[in-house]
Amino acid sequence: MAVERAKGLAAIALGSNLNSAAGDREANLREAIERLGTLGEVRAVSSFYDTEPVGYTAQPRFLNGALLLETELPPEKLIRALLAIERAMGRVRDAAAPKGPRVIDLDLLLYGDAVMNTEELTLPHPAIAEREFVLGPLAEIAPGMIHPVLGLTVSEMLDRLRTSSM
Repeated sequence: MAVERAKGLAAIALGSNLNSAAGDREANLREAIERLGTLGEVRAVSSFYDTEPVGYTAQPRFLNGALLLETELPPEKLIRALLAIERAMGRVRDAAAPKGPRVIDLDLLLYGDAVMNTEELTLPHPAIAEREFVLGPLAEIAPGMIHPVLGLTVSEMLDRLRTSSM
């Protein structure tokens, strides 16, 4: 008898602001989405949003999006797979400025109701509630997904962020 593994629903942010062998920013996001499909079933993909860089601002604009991935991989294995996709697409984290330009950026935002804080991974993503470029695309595809620590939906976090920045 086969043992069925539990599947988790992961919310993943995508970003790119450099061209690569795959093409422009949009081509990079599409390539990442295709590669993410090898890790499970892509359930939804947001529109792509052209955004200003945050933090390190002396760099090109970003194209950001989000997707929902149903996967059998536990969070720790999923983050390792995301980092492997980044490396395979040409991102070198150690050599780049923090928050600097990148071919691809894949952030694990939420994974079901998982809460964890290890050297390798913090869930939910520690800055999710502060980033409109993350919450906007995610709200398009998963407005009711709940932050397991704050107890707020993605839409509620986005509304709070937009209200506080007015």
